[in-house]
This record gives sequence, structure tokens and C-alpha cells, in this order.
Amino acid sequence: MLYLVRMDVTLPADLSPEDTADLLAREKAYSQDLQRDGRWKEIWRVVGEYANYSIFDVADNDELHSLLGGLPLFPHMRIHVTPLATHPSHI
Repeated sequence: MLYLVRMDVTLPADLSPEDTADLLAREKAYSQDLQRDGRWKEIWRVVGEYANYSIFDVADNDELHSLLGGLPLFPHMRIHVTPLATHPSHI
């Protein structure tokens, strides 16, 4: 199943520079592993915001929920998920 996912990030203001760097490094490694294995198909930045739109290709809602919940930044995100279906005009 394909999903369009918008992720908006708000880091805590009191997070130390060292903790921020560690958190972002773990996030990058986790997300790139998912991209390499094909489940995180695409990722685009939203210009002017700390946000992205991503396409996930996973078996079901539960798998997507598990992947998103595993993101190191998950506690600092607002996430909106839209399930996608093939459009009848798509060629």
C-alpha cells in the first residue's frame, strides 16, 4: 500500500546541541535504511518549513505505524497520513 505522509518537526527549545546532533544522526540513519530497503520511496522538503512529504510503500497500516513510531524524531513530530490508490487516468 502507498501512503503520502507529511511530517512536521518541532524540536524542544531546551535540547542541547549535542543531543540535537545525536538525535538528527539517528534519524538520518533510520530513514536512509528505510529508503535503501524500498519502503520509504520518496522524501521532499517543504520549502521554508521544518517539514517533509514522503511516500511509503508498506504492507499495511500497522507496518506504517510501526515504522513511523520508530523514527527517533517521532516524539517531536506532527504527522498526517493519507492512504493512496491508483487513479483511473494514470498511464
